[in-house]
Amino acid sequence: MFSTRNTITKCLPVICRTFAGLNTSASNTIRIYRQACVVNTSLPQIEIFRAYSKSKNKEKKHKPIIRIDERQMGELVDVGNIKMNMEKAIENLQKDFIAHLSLRSTTGSIEQLSINLDGKEHTLQELAQIVRKNPKTIVVNMATFPQAIPATLKAIEKSGMNLNVQQDGTTLFIPIPKVTKEHRESLAKAAKQLFVKCKDAIRDVQIKHVKQVKKKEGVSEDLVRVVEAQIVALADTYIHQAETLLQTKQNELLGKD
Repeated sequence: MFSTRNTITKCLPVICRTFAGLNTSASNTIRIYRQACVVNTSLPQIEIFRAYSKSKNKEKKHKPIIRIDERQMGELVDVGNIKMNMEKAIENLQKDFIAHLSLRSTTGSIEQLSINLDGKEHTLQELAQIVRKNPKTIVVNMATFPQAIPATLKAIEKSGMNLNVQQDGTTLFIPIPKVTKEHRESLAKAAKQLFVKCKDAIRDVQIKHVKQVKKKEGVSEDLVRVVEAQIVALADTYIHQAETLLQTKQNELLGKD
C-alpha cells in the first residue's frame, strides 16, 4: 500500500475552470492558482507499508490419534509384558499416595514406612514397637533394632508427612502436626513428585520396548514405525491415568471439590 503527499498533475486547467464557475475574478483565479501551485510543486513522497492479515480461524495443532492394535503390536513385542509393567507403575503410585500422603499422620502410615536395613527392605512395624501415646503423639520403640534408627529417621523425613521427630535414646516421639494450609500444599507438592516418579517409570518401559522394536530384523519399516507409535500411545494412556489420580489426590489434599 502507498500514499502520496503534495502531488498535483495539470493543476492549471482544473483549478481555473473550477473557480471560474464560481464567478471569481481572473486575478483572484490566477492568485489562487499560483498559491496552489506553489504549495503543491514538491515531488511526491511515497510511504510503503506491509500489511499482514491474521487468520481468524487458526487451527491448533493436535497429536494424531493412534489406534492401538494389540494383535499388530504382538508381532514385534510382548504386549502383555508392557501392560503389566506400566500397570505396576500405576499401582505403586496408588500405594505411595496411601502410605505417604495422609492429611493426618496415622499409626498405620507410620507402620508401613519402608526401611532399608542391611540392603533389605522392611516395614517399620517389623523393626519397632509402635503405639499411639495420645491423640497428638506416636511413640516408636527401636530397642530391638537400634541400628535401624538412622534409616528410620531418613524414611520419616522423606515420607512427606511433615513430621518433626524427637529422639530419646532408642525411642522416637512423633508429634502429629495440625493440618495447616502450608501442610496441605506440602503434601500436594509431594504428590506431584510421586506422579513424576510414576511417569518416568512408564516412559522407561516405553523406551525399552521401542529400542527392542528398532533392533528387529527382517521386518518392514512401516510396521516398525506403526508399532513404535502404538507403544508410545499405550504409554500415554497410562500416564493419563496417573494424571487423573494426581488431580484427584491434590484436590483432596487442598480441600477442593
